[in-house]
Amino acid sequence: MSNRTKPSVWVLNGPNLNLLGTREPAVYGAQTLADIEAKCRNVAQGLEMDVRIFQSNAEHQLIDWIHAARLEADGIVINPAAYTHTSVAIADALRASDLPIVEVHLSNVHQREVFRHRSYVSPVAKCVICGCGSDGYEYGLRYLAKHAARREG
Repeated sequence: MSNRTKPSVWVLNGPNLNLLGTREPAVYGAQTLADIEAKCRNVAQGLEMDVRIFQSNAEHQLIDWIHAARLEADGIVINPAAYTHTSVAIADALRASDLPIVEVHLSNVHQREVFRHRSYVSPVAKCVICGCGSDGYEYGLRYLAKHAARREG
């Protein structure tokens, strides 16, 4: 853990997640990204952790945030969305961060199209949560809260 009194976790969201609530609700649910962000803030407060939440449709922006997180955060929860299946660059940035990573997906990617079964992020992640809807973010934050506590002790 860094020099802060509370662990800090960054939640990063990839492309098209800004459309949650209107984009394929049968697949991704009816909650908006704002709903998920509010839930993450509430969970983080209960866990006595700081949380910063970001979303971008641009690969380079996600990489820049990962680079910044390596100096400012104690862990990352990431839903890389479509970049899960295409971005070696995001996987490399996560690996270079040397932070515990939790990969989250709203849907169960293994029940979907075959191209979604491959993740470049999973080999870098401490755990992968998929198919739990927005609860996956909560599970990821709880996992990192326990992981940070074990690192301190």
